[in-house]
Amino acid sequence: MGTRVFIDGAAGTTGLQIAERLRRLAEVSLLSNGDAARRDRSARLAFMQEADLVVLCLPDEAAREAADMIEKLGSAAPKVLDASTAHRVAPGWVYGFPELSPEQPATIAGAPRVSNPGCYATGAIALLKPLVASGILPPEHPLSIHGVSGYSGGGKAMIADHEHDGGPAFELYALSLNHKHLPEIAHHAGLQRRPLFVPSVAHFRQGMIVMVPLHLEELPGRPTAREIGSALREHYAGSRYVSVRRPGAEQRLSAEPISGSDAMELFVFENEAASQALLVARLDNLGKGAAGAAVQNIRLMLELDIAVPARALA
Repeated sequence: MGTRVFIDGAAGTTGLQIAERLRRLAEVSLLSNGDAARRDRSARLAFMQEADLVVLCLPDEAAREAADMIEKLGSAAPKVLDASTAHRVAPGWVYGFPELSPEQPATIAGAPRVSNPGCYATGAIALLKPLVASGILPPEHPLSIHGVSGYSGGGKAMIADHEHDGGPAFELYALSLNHKHLPEIAHHAGLQRRPLFVPSVAHFRQGMIVMVPLHLEELPGRPTAREIGSALREHYAGSRYVSVRRPGAEQRLSAEPISGSDAMELFVFENEAASQALLVARLDNLGKGAAGAAVQNIRLMLELDIAVPARALA
């Protein structure tokens, strides 16, 4: 039997996607409690005690309760990866974005508790963290972030809305300007000022684009798009999953070409005459934005992926 992994909440979209990916790994043995036992606390606890690693694919409050169950196992507790929002800025939890810094893969590998990033947050942090770290972007700079996602990340109700005839073409949401990914974006990108974030969903199943517009003349030193691109390329040099693309003459960018991939592509578009730039991250909301990222973290936590390329921090 390989390393034992129990997915608590495997019936949802993310849990199903993680399970599908883990079944391809010969080193991993998936524990399953079946449909009848999913709400049975004692059955879940028994699987947690048997597992080497538990993946929580639960609503936030249920994830907190499950994490508490695991913590009470003391020295017998398995490692835990939480795919919910509950612990992404919580003390004692490591943020599961290996590309955050050169040290982050080793930190994830040695952590008993890891929080899997949010999909929009993954794109936003990937764009912003290197620029804040390099001094190009002041942490107190006012920012707006916009995103559009495929409907598969919106839960069963949203998926049903889009998969019947006449589903909505495009919708803005979280118009209270208080989306649940905001705290992790600000915290892990190193921002000192809360950004304005407006997400949306469109009538395609998978894929995501996250956008950050910048007035370059408002930034210290008036950086160019070339300098911003260089900082991003330096930060992600050697990365297996994140690449910085050099934009060509294209005037359109679709989210769907990256569907099914665990990669993320970053772009810097520029209007030099207007001193404006548009930072763009393109990823699959179910890949690098959810299940793909979870398996990347699981491989690190179970020491199945020791050879992690070094990265230079911009």
